[in-house]
Amino acid sequence: MNQNTNIPPIDPGVRIGHIHLKVADLDRALGFYRGVLGFELTQRFGGQAAFLSAGGYHHHIGLNTWESDGGSPPSPGTTGLYHLAILYPTRAALAKALRRVLAAGIPLDGASDHGVSEALYLRDPDQNGVELYWDRPQEQWPRTPDGNLNMFTRRLDLEALWQEGIAP
Repeated sequence: MNQNTNIPPIDPGVRIGHIHLKVADLDRALGFYRGVLGFELTQRFGGQAAFLSAGGYHHHIGLNTWESDGGSPPSPGTTGLYHLAILYPTRAALAKALRRVLAAGIPLDGASDHGVSEALYLRDPDQNGVELYWDRPQEQWPRTPDGNLNMFTRRLDLEALWQEGIAP
């Protein structure tokens, strides 16, 4: 592929608007995204599809069984979704999500400090990877001496995160 450096970059206001997942069981998926994570149901189409939101947006997550009713997760070694990432506005909000996930008995696949963010990794009932994270303020992001971004992956202190936002 020809990398033309004269092509202007994408508008900086562009954002990923939503994700739409194929699921095997709509009610089971709603139990996770609505019941555990707390997204609000904005619309449902029987047992075939549902749309969920945070803060009144039309939808951040779409779920459907159109091609996957009763199906199984993709086998390892196949292409597809690695994970969806849900951005929390503060570290305290991420801590609250951690407490909800663990209270629901959902195991974590991992927890990392990336310098720019702190992230929790888990799986939904259809074995889709889910990242729950918050971004540190940009002025705190690690940088190389010449100013380039210098992300890393280190162990996240889950006990310290658990305590975030809990009144003393």
